[in-house]
Amino acid sequence: IVKSSATKTHIFYGDHRYEHWYVDNQVYFITARCRDRYPAFASAEAQRVFWDRFEHYAKENEFFPWVVSLVGNHYHVLGYCRRGRAFGEMMRKVHGSVAKLVNDLLPERRVPFWREAGNQDYFDGCIRDEKQCRKAYRYTLTQCKRHGFRDDWRTFPGTRVYIDLDVGVK
Repeated sequence: IVKSSATKTHIFYGDHRYEHWYVDNQVYFITARCRDRYPAFASAEAQRVFWDRFEHYAKENEFFPWVVSLVGNHYHVLGYCRRGRAFGEMMRKVHGSVAKLVNDLLPERRVPFWREAGNQDYFDGCIRDEKQCRKAYRYTLTQCKRHGFRDDWRTFPGTRVYIDLDVGVK
């Protein structure tokens, strides 16, 4: 197990510091949102950039997505990570390349692209048990309905299912 944090202290200015745990052979839930909830992924071209970079770096770093949902200003991912040490590097590359390439498409550059004060707009966490896994899968699968885009995820281009939930759980 490898731990990453911006500081060695658990409390910083009275707030608990967010830490990232990188564990081999673990299922992760990931979510990130654009700064100020800006709809950076509203265009089909920006969405293509996200999918291209996410799938490229996932493959390169042995991360196997189960279900991914991309909506106007954020995304959710549930997937299996074979090598924990590669996970942080994968996320750094996904976020860096997506921010650069999507910014090239926007009328005005967004810097920073992802982060807000407190860094509470990004989360990655290890799934603890089957119940949590099933809830995270369903939550990710139903983002299009939750945000009013479509009633059925199968008709929403921002949702991709890579494997069936029961296959992943098994």
